[in-house]
Amino acid sequence: MTAIFSNGQDMGKKKRTRPAHPAHPYYWPTWAGITLMKLGAWLPWPVKIALGRIMGECVWRFARRRRHITETNLRLCFPELDDRARARLVRETFHANGIGILETATGWCRDPEHLRHRVAFKGHEHMVQAKAQGKGVLIIGIHFSTLDLGGALHSLFFDADVVYRPHDSPVFESFMTRARRRIFGAAIDRHDLRGVVKRIKSGRAVWYSPDQDFGREASVFAPFFGVEAATIKMTSRIAGMTGAPVMPLIFHRNPDNRTYTLEYLPAIADFPTGDEVADAARVNQVIEQAIRRHPEQYLWLHRRFKTRPDKRDPSLY
Repeated sequence: MTAIFSNGQDMGKKKRTRPAHPAHPYYWPTWAGITLMKLGAWLPWPVKIALGRIMGECVWRFARRRRHITETNLRLCFPELDDRARARLVRETFHANGIGILETATGWCRDPEHLRHRVAFKGHEHMVQAKAQGKGVLIIGIHFSTLDLGGALHSLFFDADVVYRPHDSPVFESFMTRARRRIFGAAIDRHDLRGVVKRIKSGRAVWYSPDQDFGREASVFAPFFGVEAATIKMTSRIAGMTGAPVMPLIFHRNPDNRTYTLEYLPAIADFPTGDEVADAARVNQVIEQAIRRHPEQYLWLHRRFKTRPDKRDPSLY
């Protein structure tokens, strides 16, 4: 999901004690948001794009903290850009993430079959070859603004399970999980390593996104756009425990703002190697190359570099 609807954990906020009953007035704004998403899913496509841009523009103007995070990420990752080009990319990122809200709504609330004419799928043969090995498949997804719509479009071609991060709000969590279970075979909590391994060993393909900062204990440090980034170790561990091929999946909105491309790359060769840092660097390299195709569609609104190699290092944000 886009950072605009983040559960707030990335911002360092403490969890609050929330009312148990979903009808409590505390949840009324959440219910209103869910209703708006359901309505937004049925808007004509040009209206979705225009409205998404407007929402992104509003967040760019008023969410100063998010804008600062995005500016910092892009300054670190694209030092070759001058100030004007980087500022333009920051603004385009917010527009893309605004559109992503309505793309998410569409993916969650509508039958993906109505979008079949909007998607081109490349690298189909790579997944066929991976599945033919009979070891299950670990799909490397990436946090583009099109993430959840990409999942819906993927379901038109291949069945898969998904690893996800539960939302803090039980009301939104219930809505989100029901939507994802309609798209995917199963929605697996990211802490449930045993469940992930079990599903892969049973022959399933599992969609998993390793490109966020999950903290020091779960990670090793490996280059990401030339910056040492906390990179989760789970990718190589799952591959080692299951023997499953690791398949990078790229997806993006095309420049016409009406169609999408999904593409499987060949499975990462000779993976894992037994060197967690080297493996993490390889995964980051694949993700980086995918992002460079359409950098404005990546989720730069999160603090990708919040955990530093040395605890004494000052925050980059």
